[in-house]
Amino acid sequence: MKLHIESMTCGGCARSVTAAVKEIDPAAVVEIDVPSRIVQIQTTQAAERITQALESAGFPPQVQG
Repeated sequence: MKLHIESMTCGGCARSVTAAVKEIDPAAVVEIDVPSRIVQIQTTQAAERITQALESAGFPPQVQG
């Protein structure tokens, strides 16, 4: 899944995003590009659960392609 998170502006934000995903799926693979604010996640969880976790953490995502 590929997400754009407008509010993710620094390394600290990226760590918070990763932590929110890992809380739902500890085995998830999270790749983050802070300058473009793109997060790629490989997970067995439903996209809705991941996006809800990110929204709850203060990082509302927009699903990309």
